[in-house]
Amino acid sequence: MTKGGMESVEVFTSEGKGRGLKAQKEFLPGDVIFAEPAYAAVVFDSLTHVICHTCFKRQERLHRCGQCKFAYYCDRTCQRAAWLNHKNECSAIKKHGKAPTENIRLAARIMWKIEREGSGLAEGCLVSIDDLQNHVDSFGEEEKKELHADVESFLEFWPPQSQQFGMQYISHIFGVINCNGFTLSDQRGLQAVGVGVFPNLCQANHDCWPNCTVIFNNGNHEAVRSMFHTQMRIELRALSKISPGDELTVSYVDFLNVSEERRKQLKKQYYFDCTCEHCKKQIKDDLMLAVKEGESKPSAETVKEVIQFSKDTLEKINKARMEGLYHEVVKLCRECLKKQEPVLGDTNIYLLRILSIASEVLSYLQMFEEAADYAKRMVDGYLKIYHPNNAQLGMAVMRAGVTHWHAGLIEAGHGLICKAYAILLITHGPSHPITKDLEVMRVQTEMELRMFQQNEYMYYKMREAALKNQKIQVMPEPSNETSPSLFHKKE
Repeated sequence: MTKGGMESVEVFTSEGKGRGLKAQKEFLPGDVIFAEPAYAAVVFDSLTHVICHTCFKRQERLHRCGQCKFAYYCDRTCQRAAWLNHKNECSAIKKHGKAPTENIRLAARIMWKIEREGSGLAEGCLVSIDDLQNHVDSFGEEEKKELHADVESFLEFWPPQSQQFGMQYISHIFGVINCNGFTLSDQRGLQAVGVGVFPNLCQANHDCWPNCTVIFNNGNHEAVRSMFHTQMRIELRALSKISPGDELTVSYVDFLNVSEERRKQLKKQYYFDCTCEHCKKQIKDDLMLAVKEGESKPSAETVKEVIQFSKDTLEKINKARMEGLYHEVVKLCRECLKKQEPVLGDTNIYLLRILSIASEVLSYLQMFEEAADYAKRMVDGYLKIYHPNNAQLGMAVMRAGVTHWHAGLIEAGHGLICKAYAILLITHGPSHPITKDLEVMRVQTEMELRMFQQNEYMYYKMREAALKNQKIQVMPEPSNETSPSLFHKKE
């Protein structure tokens, strides 16, 4: 079954998994299998005034909708593009007196689209909204309560002159959002800023070691509006060679967890038991739980104690980060590493988590040399665990490269930036803002590296002078969340 722009994939029945997507032709790493605009999408409640409601870019100055005073846009281009989807919302917000929560807003946008176009197959969609999974029957007590509250709030917001839907159908839409809502990120791909529904993407089944990745592309509205590539969309990109007839899979969760933990997470959030090869055979679990080898191998009791200590420390770290106490975070990381280093192996996930936090926070505090040391160890561990073309691996290698560069370790910095660039070319593509940023860094570090190789002394003198004249670029404040997960799950 193919439709508008979706000729290269087909929907099929995947054994034990329900529907899935299958390739109709060969794809190589980095190929875009399909691009899909959102069926409906909204900005998170907490960010409605700093993110454009059309392209989801973070901007300093945004234009506010003069009618509802709620929606914000980059400029007139984005505002005009939004009008079809914002029109009903605009008058409903004015009547209601305030904007409802993101879940209610997304459900309402979906319903208005159904009112306009019917609930059959939308243009370019392989499945209709009616056919998407809602898993309402699998909801626990708490989720049922939340669903009931959402339906009540929706009915208060929904205008009487709009098409009226039955309670069961409204519940279906909320169920669809709950298990199919996709996380939208800002133009740098570093912060989750909204949630959208993409019916074709929803057909791709999960695999912990997938052959595809999904990237959110904010589009480029300065280009000609009529061209498809200017539109905000998701792109399904190949991570490895895919042959005709192969199932297309994506990972719903971060791989950096032992198989038992990933399976628990998938069951809790998406209501299925993962039967992928990596879970069945517990591939890489031994690396993720590695302990120090050698003469004095630590006892099982010692390992258990250190892992418990690491878990407790991670909780304290989260609390300190929420409060912005970054020096406290560094102190906790150093204490934890001291306990971990004689006991845990280089690829142990508890060690890697602490190294990741330590390198990010120390970079922010401009303690670059210590940060670079931890970042290098983190990347060495990640390279042994992650798929070589993993977007999270690419971002971590990029961060480590920038940290080394700031620390004046130009050779290692340039090497890491080149490695990150090679990964992101496949996962994000050459025109993504973050790949373009990385290309600029690659050129800059290459130039500096040549200077360093010609005359080390002069290189450091010039670097010193440049840093005196120019306030060193501050790293972004450490975020309290891991990089945005694939599907947005309402906590």
